[in-house]
Amino acid sequence: MVPAPLVHAAGPVTLAGGGPICADDLEACLALSDKLVAADGGANRLLELRQTPDAVIGDMDSLSADSAAMLQDVLYPVAEQDSTDFEKCLTRIAAPLVLAVGFTEGRVDHALAAFNGLVRHFGRRCVIVSRREVITLTPPELTLALTAGDRVSLFPLQRVTGTSRGLHWPIDGIEFTPGGVVGTSNRADGAVSLTVDAPGMVLFLPRRSLGPLLEGLTRAPHWN
Repeated sequence: MVPAPLVHAAGPVTLAGGGPICADDLEACLALSDKLVAADGGANRLLELRQTPDAVIGDMDSLSADSAAMLQDVLYPVAEQDSTDFEKCLTRIAAPLVLAVGFTEGRVDHALAAFNGLVRHFGRRCVIVSRREVITLTPPELTLALTAGDRVSLFPLQRVTGTSRGLHWPIDGIEFTPGGVVGTSNRADGAVSLTVDAPGMVLFLPRRSLGPLLEGLTRAPHWN
């Protein structure tokens, strides 16, 4: 059963996780967003940065007592343990885009779980923003106004094939799989166009490519 949305927004929503958050990245996301949501202990991080979330969603096992007291009117506990707090939020935010911070700078297993969440909930468009990278699930078709030399890394979390234009090493005819062939450390020769046949390819770009990525996603089709 699809959870009922707890947060509605006409524009992007910033989602803060419990890992380290770069203040500059948070500010960049907030400048593009209509609302700010915390995933459980992400609320602790936001309050440290003097930001107050519009909602806190999660199982609340990482939220401090002080934060809970300050934010009691916007707490939305979700008790089930079959999903991560990132997924609990992603599936309960009704917005065209989620900009997620605080999910990749801490524990590696938490970062991997977030990438897995992108694939499990492929119908929800999300960009994870970190100090060095911007990360998203590759849509069926995507065109990016990149600069020659920009790193383009593609990592499959299920079997994926595709085509490319503008990559230094084209991906046409390659079967990508976890534990098999992956597409990390490719690079752009200029503008890049990608197609993939399944919602399983995670795309990593340099942090400075956030603008081109968001522009490309506005024109990209969604996974059904």
